[in-house]
Amino acid sequence: MSAEPVVSLDGVDVHFDQDQGVLDRLLRNEQQRVRAVDDVSLNIGANDVVALVGESGCGKTTLGKTAIGLQQPTDGSVRYRGQDMWETLHGRTDGEISAQQVRKSLQIVHQDPGSSLNPNQTVMASLAAPLKRWHDDLSRQDRRARILGMLKRVGMTPAEDYAARYPHQLSGGEKQRVALVRALLMNPDLILADEAVSALDVSLRVEMMDLMLELQAEFDTSYLFISHNLSNARYLTKRADGRIGIMYMGELVEIGPAEAVLGNPKHPYTKVLKWATASLHPDHVRVEDPPVRDIDIPDQTNPPSGCRFHTRCPVARETCVSETPTLDAEHHTAACFREDPHHEYWESPEL
Repeated sequence: MSAEPVVSLDGVDVHFDQDQGVLDRLLRNEQQRVRAVDDVSLNIGANDVVALVGESGCGKTTLGKTAIGLQQPTDGSVRYRGQDMWETLHGRTDGEISAQQVRKSLQIVHQDPGSSLNPNQTVMASLAAPLKRWHDDLSRQDRRARILGMLKRVGMTPAEDYAARYPHQLSGGEKQRVALVRALLMNPDLILADEAVSALDVSLRVEMMDLMLELQAEFDTSYLFISHNLSNARYLTKRADGRIGIMYMGELVEIGPAEAVLGNPKHPYTKVLKWATASLHPDHVRVEDPPVRDIDIPDQTNPPSGCRFHTRCPVARETCVSETPTLDAEHHTAACFREDPHHEYWESPEL
């Protein structure tokens, strides 16, 4: 990873107004805000691999889309190579980087590639469309040669046969490869892989992640990998010498190298995720009860005060109710008072 970040998020918030039902509108009930992402800072460098892991609804996908310019933050800033991303996208800057360059350089591979591929277009037509838009200097023969070459590179041979197929004629793994090819054809700096392997069986997941890493070295790109599965995140980040970030209720609560986070988890929530992932330590005898007081996740429209995990944390104290821990995303650290041996947490009464 280079010293200069490709994408920098600084104090990013993403809040949404919750949809109201007919009765709420008639009664003129106050519209509630969903705090999908709260005060997250993160740098993603060149040739970097960062995996965001957490329960469904924790905000990891929203954060990922914010990082590649698909979701505008409510507060905070997002910068692409040092230039304000949204000022650029709205045409309010005279910087060297254009909005077109930002869009080309930040790509996404969706969880369900079938829904992102036009069912009425062949693979060739789907892959040719972005090249026509962003590389109009290429001739038809050049586009075809580039597409066929990429299909061969990802193991879809004979490439001419696959190029003539429609999405319904492809397997799940083949659709995902087409989606990856489409992203890589733009020579991006960063690809958001949003649960990109979760719909595949185990053998295909490993094969797909291996392919992603091989192509990363060739195309000089970075990945922001979204997953609810620690095993997938560990495999990818360990091989790439990347980082795992743990998200809980819109906040980044721990981040660091894969082996550091999973070998020595510092946040109580990370320990819960590790407990729930049986394949991380197959020889380890699991304890009967998870290291959590309550399995119910609080309402994200009205999150708990202080540390948001304190309502479920088995080691929470009164300090956790009133104070909010912070996180230094540049090192292996956790947003937990237990990281400071001198914090008043240790003198605070247990809950």
